[in-house]
Amino acid sequence: MSTVSSDPATAVLVAGVDFTSRPTRAKPITLALGECQGAAVRLRELRHYASDAEFAAWLAAPGPWVGAFDFPFGLPRELVEQLGWPTEWPALIRHYAGLSREAIRATFAAFCDARPAGAKFAHRACDAPAGSSPSMKWVNPPVAFMLHAGVPQLIAAGVHLPGLMDGDRSRVALEGYPGLLARELIGARSYKSDERAKQTAERLIARKDLIEALEQGRTRLGLRLRLSHAQRDALVADPMADQLDAVLCMVQAAWGASRPNWGKPLDADPLEGWILTAERR
Repeated sequence: MSTVSSDPATAVLVAGVDFTSRPTRAKPITLALGECQGAAVRLRELRHYASDAEFAAWLAAPGPWVGAFDFPFGLPRELVEQLGWPTEWPALIRHYAGLSREAIRATFAAFCDARPAGAKFAHRACDAPAGSSPSMKWVNPPVAFMLHAGVPQLIAAGVHLPGLMDGDRSRVALEGYPGLLARELIGARSYKSDERAKQTAERLIARKDLIEALEQGRTRLGLRLRLSHAQRDALVADPMADQLDAVLCMVQAAWGASRPNWGKPLDADPLEGWILTAERR
């Protein structure tokens, strides 16, 4: 069960993380920090971490917070069992963290090569309802490497991973996916690109529409985003939308903080994990 107060008068500190497996000054890990009170989620600040060490220092600092992190927390059970890897989550992550990225790429490529067209990748149960990429995918986006880089940092920081590993319950880490909430608000419209040539006026308008919808609370989550004028302008102006994705995760974290079992289905696979706000089909 959630340890966060259900009293609407009590503000809950929430965080959203847009993650990259190779942070740099040009492409840092982006953190949105805010608070949720009742149905309002207010953005306090945005932070940027250009190295894993900087991000790890924030993770290890005292809470309280509930955070949603934009990287997968688990691998498909089908994949794990076929490879003969450990089927208990802590042991699986220790095994996975001990592999090089080259070994992961080669292992997953061989797995896919042995499967028929149209079913190359194994999927987690949450992939279909979330519309997410399989967590074993190593390119476009390289979420397998994001898992490899991110989850061991959560474990090292001693945070609480509901359903996966016990930790400090004043720092609760949940798996988020900003694309799930974005699609609910603006459909399949693209609102971001890392390529300068694709940073178009249409994507800028999509970001404006997405932010407006968040502020108006037009989602099934029943939450309204609160921004200052300067914050809104900054989110609109970011063509890669790393800041906006962090804010989307922050809103997902606010929803999870108010839900029984942190918003996860009670029967979620303890090896695979679950994406916050995805609805079981």
